Amino acid sequence: MPGFQSIIGHEEIIKHLKSALQTGKISHSYIFSGDRGSGKKTIANAFAMALQCDVNEVEPCQKCESCKRAIGRNHPDIITVTHEKPDTISIDEIREQLVYDVSIKPYYNKYKIYIVPDAEKMTPQAQNAILKTIEEPPEYAVIMLLTGNVDALLPTIQSRCIRMDLKVVPDQLVKQYLMEHLHIPDYQAELDVSFAQGSIGKAESVATSEEFNEITRNALSILKSVDSIETFELVERTQNISAEKQNYNDYLDLFLFWFRDVLMYKATREYDNLVYKQEIKYISEQAKMFSYEHIETILAAIEKTKTRLRANVNPETALELLFMTIREK
Repeated sequence: MPGFQSIIGHEEIIKHLKSALQTGKISHSYIFSGDRGSGKKTIANAFAMALQCDVNEVEPCQKCESCKRAIGRNHPDIITVTHEKPDTISIDEIREQLVYDVSIKPYYNKYKIYIVPDAEKMTPQAQNAILKTIEEPPEYAVIMLLTGNVDALLPTIQSRCIRMDLKVVPDQLVKQYLMEHLHIPDYQAELDVSFAQGSIGKAESVATSEEFNEITRNALSILKSVDSIETFELVERTQNISAEKQNYNDYLDLFLFWFRDVLMYKATREYDNLVYKQEIKYISEQAKMFSYEHIETILAAIEKTKTRLRANVNPETALELLFMTIREK
């Protein structure tokens, strides 16, 4: 459980939380809103550890007994709400882990902190139950709601919480983090950064995933030979991709980055800003081969394929149509 100093980006939010720690003006309820992997949980955990730190510094010391308990995930006064069903947080779970528990004073520190990940999954009944605690909290209670969809929370909850909206982290900071902390090579970091779209968590996930590396290798194999591949091979590869249902969007995003690179290189003849710099030989060949109009058609076809798959169109048919569009001269 890292402190504030290890968090990449989100400077305004960190500044606000540190100011609250310095002045002692701690709200009883916060909403941390951002996409999956944006850093909501990391920030909430760092804030919780700082609030409970025995040394009472703005930056948690990570050495005192309280910080050690927080790092070990066994601090009795930092409670993370869990739920059994993947898509629902029930009223019983909120009652048992938060509403009833909050009446018990802190065991160890000044505060009793409740962190609710995936807060948008609370049922309306669960939200109404937690609302009563947010409206009339004990002086020692701090509730942090983490959500990827703040609009799913009741307006009355939103109005009673300090809201922290996490913005995307600049690509250069994400790339620097991957190269310095995870020792990812430059060319791979470029792809991971493009894929992550400003999310440190997603960048770290794809950078360390052998499955994603395999998807990337497969995608590149298709893209490099897409103009010359035989029809039976096209169908076979389409079937292979179709078998990996959870990976459709990953493949399509990789295709999208590729043809954006082809378009950019065709227009500028520069490769510094390409995602697939290491594949410049193939990028430049396709830039010569495809017209501007055809590249735009391909990009539109990729987006259309995403829409078709969301609408539950047969995946094999949708991907086959995409490849046929790419191959059209």
